[in-house]
Amino acid sequence: MTCEGCKGFFRRAMKRNIRLRCPFRKGTCEITRKTRRQCQACRLRKCLESGMKKEMIMSEAAVEQRRALIKRKKRERVENQPLATQGLTEEQQMLIRELMDAQKKTFDTTFSHFKDFRLPEVFSSRCEMPESLKYPLAEDKWKQIKEYLGSMKISLQLRAEDGSVWNYKPPENSDGKEIISLLPHLADMSTYMFKGIINFAKVISYFRDLPIEDQISLLKGATFEMCLLRCNTMFNTETGIWECGRLTYFFKDPKDSFQKLLLNPVMKFHYMLKKLQLHQEEYVLMQAISLFSPDRPGVMQRAVVEQLQEQFATTLKAYIECVRPQPAHRFLFLKIMAVLTELRSINAQNTQKLLSIQDTHPFATTPLMRELISGTDD
Repeated sequence: MTCEGCKGFFRRAMKRNIRLRCPFRKGTCEITRKTRRQCQACRLRKCLESGMKKEMIMSEAAVEQRRALIKRKKRERVENQPLATQGLTEEQQMLIRELMDAQKKTFDTTFSHFKDFRLPEVFSSRCEMPESLKYPLAEDKWKQIKEYLGSMKISLQLRAEDGSVWNYKPPENSDGKEIISLLPHLADMSTYMFKGIINFAKVISYFRDLPIEDQISLLKGATFEMCLLRCNTMFNTETGIWECGRLTYFFKDPKDSFQKLLLNPVMKFHYMLKKLQLHQEEYVLMQAISLFSPDRPGVMQRAVVEQLQEQFATTLKAYIECVRPQPAHRFLFLKIMAVLTELRSINAQNTQKLLSIQDTHPFATTPLMRELISGTDD
């Protein structure tokens, strides 16, 4: 083993094939890293004494081949690098890594830990009416719930650990009130998702640095929006199914009309967002932009939050410019920002409708859900 400097010196000395002489006529110069340039003869002598051999010198062809191999490996390392790191600043790369790490730690995509949930009560003409449907429901209250849930019917499939399958399908011919039986389960699912989003925020250092009052205000305003963004990653547009581990959900219009299905703002949103075919990095940056919204009710350090949101938006724009082929995706950033604007509108509508459902059916929400929607309708 030798350093590159002595390796190059020995190769040149052997190729020149000239006889070197010690200028001090002793041939015993001490060769160190500092003195090696003072006497070539003694330096060559030390190389030979150390075991370097002329026959081991690579040919010109071999040298060129080795250089080409080094260049190829270097190019492969660059190509195999995560695309997001090419052209982004070090700060932006670290920001994306932190968000991705937070997402990985807090988003249970297999839903393996979602266990303590209520299932809908199944009923038919031969079965007793479920308790949840025995509560008197005024027509005006039912109208409010129906407006919130739309005309869709929700089917649920649960795969047990032993491989068995349990299906819940609403009756074909009904007034839709059976959806009330499913509300507790949907509340449990939403709460499970909300807890993951709260933990996601707590992992982010920028969020932890904010005052606790601002943290609460930001979470109250953004949790539902971030939940929709996470749900979109599990949505299959071809089948119309949400694939949540061993649980799958299917929303169906009574008349099986795809156009009518898209009249529901939430469904329309999911199809629109999924069409963009976003990367995971883009999803987490969207979550961060939504979370750090300075105009949420109750936020005190608006300037700080606004600066952070701008930082996340700039990083998203830089990421798109780095990894997306141009000009095919030149409008992607603008489309994403438009989606976030639409998300704010859906969030506002959802809060109002949840509050009305909570008044008539308290079991349809959980304590965490009630805490998150409290104070957000200002």
